Amino acid sequence: MSNHSQKPETALPFWKQKSLDAMNEAEWESLCDGCAKCCLHKIEDEDTGEIIFTKVACKLLDIKTARCSDYPNRRKKVHDCKILTPKKVRSLRWLPSTCAYRLLDEGKDLPLWHPLVSGQPQSVHKAGASVVGKVVLERDGMDLEDFVVEWL
Repeated sequence: MSNHSQKPETALPFWKQKSLDAMNEAEWESLCDGCAKCCLHKIEDEDTGEIIFTKVACKLLDIKTARCSDYPNRRKKVHDCKILTPKKVRSLRWLPSTCAYRLLDEGKDLPLWHPLVSGQPQSVHKAGASVVGKVVLERDGMDLEDFVVEWL
């Protein structure tokens, strides 16, 4: 008599099977949890090289949804916008500690609120892990030092 009550083995999700370098474009893009912390202005201390985070968002960020308002053309409109690659993930010191790219590169798992884990695109916002409701949009004449935060 066979035991039919055993659960079938489920395949591991792609992010547990592949390195960042091995992912296709759709997999790579889906890793972004939509927190938009990487879209905030940072200040580098000239003396120490320390990265200081601010709550000032890029002019292209929709601060109500934490989405870029012109994602396909962001590099044309914001020249210092960084397009993430596996190599850049390994070298950019300012990626948030919760960034999926950084976590996977460090051999860690995705948080439970990550949309790929939860199955809900809004889970990053519901968990309070995004910039929604916490940031201001950049404007001319702002002194970034007035908007320093320590949340990353």
